[in-house]
Formats: sequence, C-alpha cells, structure tokens
Amino acid sequence: MKKDAGFLVIYFILFPLFLSFLGIAVLPIEKFGPQVILVIISFSALLMGFHYGKRPQAFSFYGRYLPVYIPLLLTVLLAAIGMIISKGFFGHQVWGIFVFALFPFLPNSLISALMGEFILAFAVPFAYYLFFLIGFILSEQRTKTKVSLKKGNLFAGMSVIIMLLAVIGSIYIERSKHILPPSYGFDYGNGFSSVDLEPYYVTNPNNILPKLKDTASLRVETQSEMPILDGAEAAYPVYAAFANATYRDIKNKNSLPTGEEIVSFTNTIYAFERLVSGEVDIFFGAQPSASQQSLAESNGKELVLTPIGKEAFVFFLNEKNPVETLTSEEIKSIYSGKITYWNEVGGDDKKIMAFQRPTDSGSQTIMEKFMGATPLMPALREEVAGMGDLMEEVASYRNYNNSLGYSFRFFTTGMNPNEKIKLISLDGVEPTPENIASGKYPYVVNLYAITVKDNPKKTVKPMLKWMQGPEGQKLLEEIGYIPLHEEDAR
Repeated sequence: MKKDAGFLVIYFILFPLFLSFLGIAVLPIEKFGPQVILVIISFSALLMGFHYGKRPQAFSFYGRYLPVYIPLLLTVLLAAIGMIISKGFFGHQVWGIFVFALFPFLPNSLISALMGEFILAFAVPFAYYLFFLIGFILSEQRTKTKVSLKKGNLFAGMSVIIMLLAVIGSIYIERSKHILPPSYGFDYGNGFSSVDLEPYYVTNPNNILPKLKDTASLRVETQSEMPILDGAEAAYPVYAAFANATYRDIKNKNSLPTGEEIVSFTNTIYAFERLVSGEVDIFFGAQPSASQQSLAESNGKELVLTPIGKEAFVFFLNEKNPVETLTSEEIKSIYSGKITYWNEVGGDDKKIMAFQRPTDSGSQTIMEKFMGATPLMPALREEVAGMGDLMEEVASYRNYNNSLGYSFRFFTTGMNPNEKIKLISLDGVEPTPENIASGKYPYVVNLYAITVKDNPKKTVKPMLKWMQGPEGQKLLEEIGYIPLHEEDAR
C-alpha cells in the first residue's frame, strides 16, 4: 500500500506539477497554445495511466479503481459546485477554492488566468485525470492479474461524472447567451476612447477642428481663468472647437497645465465624477443618469444643464441586414427580450444580438429613457482580464450580421464612420439633419454643457452664453450637430 501511495503521489501530484510548469512555456504560443497543452496533457496522462495499470496491485475492484477514479470525480464535482455558486462567472472568488484544491495544476491555473484562457483551469486537470483513467482501464484489462471490471459499477461512476458535466455545460451555455469573447479594449486616449481623438486635439497644429473667420467675441486670456472641459467621446470635437476658438495659446503643449489637461477627455462616467468633485468646470454630454444626479445631490451639488445643440438617438445594424426600419415598440420588444429573432420584424431567421452600453454612459442613459417603463433585458457581457483579475463588463458593439446597436448620430456618421453599418429609420423616419432640425425624427435629444451652480470661476457663465450664441452654434453645426432654435437656448 505504501508503494501504491508513492506511485499515486508521483502520478497525481508530481507529474501534473511538472506538466503545469511545461504549460507555462507552451501556453503563450500564439493561437495554438491552449490546444497544444491539452494535447500534451492528454497524451501524457494516457501513457501514465497505461503504465500504472501494468503494475501489480490490490486484487479488489475498489482497491484498484477508486484511487484513479476519485481525482476525476473531485475535479468535476468542484467545478460543478463552482459553476453553481458563481453562475458561470470565472472571476468569482469561489474559483480560488477550486484552483488551490487542485494545487498540482496551480502553475497552469495562474498562467491561464493571466492570459485570459480561464477555461483551461478546469480543462487541464479534467483532461489529465480522464485520460489517466482511460489509460489505466485499457492497461489493466490486458494484465494477467486483472479482476472483474464490474461494468455496472463503472457505468454508475461515469454516470455521476456525466451528470456533473451536464450541470457545468448547462450553466456555461446559459451564460454564453449573454457573454461574448473578450474584446481588445479601447485603443486610444489611455484606454478611454474607441476613436482616435488626436485629429481633434487643440494642441495638434494640424487638427481638423472648424475655425471662425474672425477672432471669437469671447477670449479667455489666462490659463487660470479657462474653464476645464471634459465629457463624452461624441462631444469631444465640439468642446475642443469651442476651446480652440476662445482660449488664448491653448495649442502650447509646454505650458502647465497643458492644453490637453484643460481640454481633457476621460469619457462620460469619469468626466461626470470629475465635474462633481470640482476637477472639471464644464461637462459635455447627454442628460445625467439617475445615479449621476444622485451622486451630485449626495455631494451637495446643484447641476445646471445648458442645452447647446441637438442630436438624434439612432439605431444601427450590419449593412447586410435586410431590415430598414423598426418601430419604437419593436425596439422596446427587442431590448426587453420579447422579440429575439430578426424574422419577427421582417428580417432573416437569425437570433438578434442586441448590444447595450455601460451604465451611466450618455447613450445608455438615453436608452433607458427611450425604454420608459419597459425593462431592459440583461446586457451582453464579456470577461476581461487585467493584472491577474477577471472582471465582467458590458460588451462593446461588434458588427456581426445579426447585431443591433445604438448611439448618437454624429458619433456613427461623422466621428466614427463605418460603411459596414447602416442607420435604420425609426417609426418610418430617417435620422437626417432635416428631420432632426424639424423635429420629425421621433427621438431627438439635447447635447448639454453641464455645470455646478456654485462654480466660482467667472468665465463659466460667459462661456455658456457664447456656446449658445451665433459663433458657438456655427462651430457646432460645422462639426455635424444640429444647432438650437432660438426658443431652445432660453
């Protein structure tokens, strides 16, 4: 028995530990690393099981088979428990128990998590113990000292494994309905922007910002008087053009603070937090969400919303999708989960992949307003790894043939044009500038310059008034937004 225990330590602890360290070298191989390590693990385990089965062992069925069956059962049982508790989210802390319980594979588990190949933390030990058992059964049945296989017992044992795998698979499949493969994250603006904003930087001597023919009627001469600006990605060209026209020497990169710090960009969520904390004087974007309003109130800040332009809230899909128009009610039914296939609204027999935006982003706030009392279904999500941590985030739009997304018209047509997507008509009305200006398009929203009432900077109010004036409105229109009517600016 001591000798058997020694061999089991070698086969089930030391050798897997060796293979785990080998996996650290193999896994980073581009594209094929996970497949290679699984092949190595499976083939090695098959050989080890075959070799172990040739040894003289106990003459009872349980004495021979239990030692090589229990590790496989334990692996699948722990994985099933982990899936049930975490509901399939690999970032849940319960997976720490799984990882450390199967400590011979710890190096593999850690490197898999760091590289985003989270499923390998289960697949590797499962493959090893399964193929070890297969190799053992094949070998043991060829030895002269074999005992009765007791196929009934073996079938019962494997049935337990299969049932646990069914639990794991069903949870994984259900979760995969809302989970997409990891995206690559934002490439620009220190990760805050999905679009290259450098062409709009005030410090870029070759920027594409529209210019006034004459010097602006409002000039802010010193940096200490310049309102610090921040806001939504789609609004950045607007407030950059405003600053470019009114801030003196804003192009100077060497002055402190720099032009990019005065005309900053940290995206909607962080920019609004900076407004409330006093780091930013004017925030540009859609109306605040309920949680953003609550954040301002909890910090004793009264928000002032100044409309500076109009914009259409639009829905878009892949150019190959035959659907050209949707009604407001159809979109509500899609995003509440009542309509799930395109053929229900005149398209192909394909499942609708309806993307959403992160909570508190400008477009998500407007979408929630659009939905009204109709609840939004859970958003498509993705698992994102960073510095060893696994997070769950709302999935960024992917232009699959069956995708549906939403945003502001300027972002999709002017700032981030993509000829492979098309804007659809809403309630039979196209989101053209004419339909937006006339109010014919059914969902037009304001672009706001948002401030806090107690801001002591004296240039803030004149700046807001200038934005609504003819010079500010001219720049806004040249960028691609719809200017205000006179009654809107009051």
